[in-house]
Amino acid sequence: MNRFTSALRALVAASLVAPLGLLAATPKTAPAPAAAAVAPAPSSLPQPPEIAARNYLVMDMTSNQILAQKDIDAPVEQASLTKLMTAYLVFDALRTKKITLTQTFPVSVRAWKMPGSRMFIDPKMQVPVDDLIKGMIVQSGNDAAMALAEGVGGTEEHFVQMMNDQAKALGMNSTTYKNPDGLTEPGHLTTARDLATLATRLRRDFPEYAYYDAIKKYHYAGTPPSNDTNRNGLLFRDPTVDGLKTGHTDAAGYCLIATAKRDFPNVPGRRMLTVVLGTTSEAARLNESQKLLNWGYTAYEDIKLFGANQPAVTPSVWKGKENTLKLGRPEGIVVSVPVGGAAKIKTQVVRPDPLVAPFVKGQQVGTLKVSLGDQPLTDVPLVVLESVDQAGILGRAWDAIRLWIK
Repeated sequence: MNRFTSALRALVAASLVAPLGLLAATPKTAPAPAAAAVAPAPSSLPQPPEIAARNYLVMDMTSNQILAQKDIDAPVEQASLTKLMTAYLVFDALRTKKITLTQTFPVSVRAWKMPGSRMFIDPKMQVPVDDLIKGMIVQSGNDAAMALAEGVGGTEEHFVQMMNDQAKALGMNSTTYKNPDGLTEPGHLTTARDLATLATRLRRDFPEYAYYDAIKKYHYAGTPPSNDTNRNGLLFRDPTVDGLKTGHTDAAGYCLIATAKRDFPNVPGRRMLTVVLGTTSEAARLNESQKLLNWGYTAYEDIKLFGANQPAVTPSVWKGKENTLKLGRPEGIVVSVPVGGAAKIKTQVVRPDPLVAPFVKGQQVGTLKVSLGDQPLTDVPLVVLESVDQAGILGRAWDAIRLWIK
């Protein structure tokens, strides 16, 4: 009896000091990742069309699955796709009220003398932030990007450090920034995968500013009227395209990140993303991007497995004020499968066991593995939908006994 009593006391003490199975909450800068595509055997899935580009990918942004890819981890020059990170930091400064859209920034001599594509602003001007954003995105102005960088970061050098810090926070581990505009510079490199990450987070984190990417025409007073057309020609060709950014240097070739949104009965507002790098002309980057968008929408369909905040699984939890833990995704769980393949979907939950409270809302706990028949398709991280606090002393002690017996 004395040995049993000693063991019981030890278990109770352990339950009060260090609960079993406690998982760390996900960092704020790197939220629990969405579904990550698992590369399946190519023979069993739809094959993309021939794409004349050095690197490319097509991603269903609704399911966060990569549907087709080529050399997406190879280092590439960024060209003006760099300006997406500049935009990310500007939007963050707007949201945190460090700057406002109506605030004016001066135009430094450094910004005025920027080579390449320009907004054609000069040091006599005080330009509103709203116009500088349009000049950077619509006209791809290197001068506008520099003026924004200096206005937000104080200096170009400090802003570039902010860009690199943000890249790390977003998980863009193969990206290094040397400037805010994208002009060729040694070491100014990224990958197609990192660009897809940036584009996805830009849309997810700052939806209120997405309208800038769809502006077809823009002209700032005092600059050449002929320089008013968005270089993303898909905005004029495909009414479902609403972004995102073009880029070109001799080293990078002609590049385009494109986004489109099309409605389907089962999943309204289904969004597709393409990253096409290293094509030989403006026409080629448009044609190849359009081919990938159309293929993604027609070769794959989206299936909603669970709605927003709907639990995918409710396992038992120990030492908590609640008996079960709701695991799912705040935005719901959608998967992309080849057209007609819905009946072949299989799911499996992989999670720690036992699950011991406390658990915090948003904390990642386990994974939903989705397969098409016996073929892995995607992994969806499951997060806690409702927090579960620790039970009182008696509840924890009782569960400690039950766990010991178990």
